[in-house]
Amino acid sequence: MASHQDFVDYVAEQLREAGIIRSRKMFGEYGLYCDGIFFAVICDDRFFVKITPEGEAAFPDLPKAPPYAGARDFFLLEDVEDRALMTELVRISCEALRNMPPKKGKKRAPQ
Repeated sequence: MASHQDFVDYVAEQLREAGIIRSRKMFGEYGLYCDGIFFAVICDDRFFVKITPEGEAAFPDLPKAPPYAGARDFFLLEDVEDRALMTELVRISCEALRNMPPKKGKKRAPQ
């Protein structure tokens, strides 16, 4: 089951205080970027955020699950109504991702 654009738009609207949120269609689902940093996916109308050590320290009780078969775990944010939690997790995660060294052979997109 593919995700719906209206759900993606709603999640992006909920995250408007975290930064500039953009979505990109990927394999029938969506990738989310905050200020140019890839941080989340929406699969089957469920919102998944990349796990970082900083995010895990701030929110140790958030559920984790793979967004699709064969993927590593992401945080699964089941309550997309909780704007404050979503915004704080995205801010923390994106800051951590921004400060990670780029993977070998990959170039980071300009900000």
